[in-house]
Amino acid sequence: MCCRWSPPAPQAFRPHAEATVTDPAALSLRGVRIRHEGAEAWTPDGVTLDVAPGEVLLVLGPSGCGKSTLALALNGLVPHAVPAALEGTVLVGGLDTREARVAELSTRVGMVFQDPDAQLVTATVLDEVCFGPENLLVAVAEVLARAEGALRAVGLWERRDDNPVTLSGGGKQRLAIACALALDAPILVLDEPTANLDPAGVEEVYAVLRELVAAPADATRRSIVLVEHNLDAAMGIVDTVAVLDAAGRLVAHGAADEVLRERADELLALGVWLPTATLAALRLRAAGVALAPLPLTVAELAAALDRVPAPAPAPGLPGRESRQIDLPGAPEGRFAASRADVAGSSAVRVRGLSVRRGKREVLRDVSFEVGRGDFVAVLGANGAGKTTLVQAIAGVIRPPRGTVEVGGLDPSRASVPELTEAVGFVFQNPEHQFVTHSVADELGYGLRLRTTPDSEVAQRVDRMLARLGLLAHRDAHPFLLSGGQKRRLSVGTALIAGAPVLVLDEPTFGQDRERATELLATLAELNRTGTTVVIVTHDLQLVAEYASHVAILSEGRLAAFGETADVLADAETLGRAGLRPPPLARAFAGLAAHPEWHGITRLADLPQALAATAQPTPAQPTTRDRGRP
Repeated sequence: MCCRWSPPAPQAFRPHAEATVTDPAALSLRGVRIRHEGAEAWTPDGVTLDVAPGEVLLVLGPSGCGKSTLALALNGLVPHAVPAALEGTVLVGGLDTREARVAELSTRVGMVFQDPDAQLVTATVLDEVCFGPENLLVAVAEVLARAEGALRAVGLWERRDDNPVTLSGGGKQRLAIACALALDAPILVLDEPTANLDPAGVEEVYAVLRELVAAPADATRRSIVLVEHNLDAAMGIVDTVAVLDAAGRLVAHGAADEVLRERADELLALGVWLPTATLAALRLRAAGVALAPLPLTVAELAAALDRVPAPAPAPGLPGRESRQIDLPGAPEGRFAASRADVAGSSAVRVRGLSVRRGKREVLRDVSFEVGRGDFVAVLGANGAGKTTLVQAIAGVIRPPRGTVEVGGLDPSRASVPELTEAVGFVFQNPEHQFVTHSVADELGYGLRLRTTPDSEVAQRVDRMLARLGLLAHRDAHPFLLSGGQKRRLSVGTALIAGAPVLVLDEPTFGQDRERATELLATLAELNRTGTTVVIVTHDLQLVAEYASHVAILSEGRLAAFGETADVLADAETLGRAGLRPPPLARAFAGLAAHPEWHGITRLADLPQALAATAQPTPAQPTTRDRGRP
């Protein structure tokens, strides 16, 4: 890796050479099954597959099926460091992970954990990236060259002297990726590498990964194993897909085109994520409009939609003309006001909020109001101040007096019981809020602090366990749950108290499609019955589907606030804040044959918009685009 690497322009990327049957396997798994200490089930259970040099394997499956556990077995952490039983064999370049030390395996497998905090150990960003190569006795000059190249690749070179704990969640994720890149191992394993990244950061990470797999035919080809929920970003590099079911069994394995296009209905039933373009096509098919072949990327969806015959005119379609979006030049007139301004009833008021963390001013004079019953999404690039803002609203960090009001309560002066009565909060990292030794006790903890009768606590805990799909884990320690299960538990601790305002930082992080949909449906139902919801998220398609209003932060300042459709229609404002329009909006905005559909941003709008549309002529399957998804 060179010391001043920068991502090339998209057209400079070369499709990496396909692995052939004569290639020796970079990774070979035979009958791999793993059971964590204290668990009854084996997850994964009986996985057999090979990964060739240069191959990019995407691992999909519902939450709790063993994806992260399987990833940990690829570099020997299972069984050497993580207490778990391992059956079957894992070979890394022919080396049996049972017989090799983790230190030796680290020269062959670079690992990015689901939780970046789990692998950060030093006091500066530069030292963190140097740590791995130094422990492998790499020469000093080479260590520094690798570190600079990796940090430049992920956009952190200018923060090389910062303490990693001062980075945002997305910043820590970039740092973890840089640490793996600096090891220069032939195999890279990434567990949810973009879960905490803003859209620009996602593009940067996948630009790095595309460069890694685009090596010339005569160079060493790097293999990548990817556990990822953001399939819209991943489709540009993935060769093969392996799918685990809820019991951890391998139910599909093959070329990405074959598995995702031909078995989309089966994968949907399993509850795994699919690309937004594929979900849109399935929604259209249910409405009587078939796109063939099923699209996997935004570009494929747009091309297929342009082949759809024009529909008969219908009033009220959510196109640009019928929406009549008003976008005057003045910022204050660009977006519609919150219902708080219209009805005079606010759930949250923020006035002139400024917050410093050490020497850095994280928030600068932020002011807005959230109406009672609003569903507000807080957006912005990594480090824009999103988490600090919602923590100030919930009183997790005490804001300056008089700058925040939640239901008439000033969080800077309120007691903990008063705060929990007024607002429920879910941390970005679920483990930051666990305080008991069992899942059931964790759910009941807040209720007991409020002296709720034991009988009522038991009933509410049982109902919440069932809603979260955690009944089988009621006696488990929260820290022993999977990443997705931890997230559901953390959300449940906020939901169970029934506060009138819910504030959630990245609520769908680590969730499979089924659980994320259930969680969002729960939040939407609570919102419909009067609960005010404020979420931080990087998933703009989620925002388009659920949020009534959007607040955009940029470098600590409020860049925009207004109704969701209006904010997402302003690509210029999104771009200045380091954001991108959601995938569906990008697909419809690029249509040449159907300008009347340019304003569609939500899956829910598709049946209405296209119900009168005739079926298109099936197109011939095309080679999947390996460019920017």
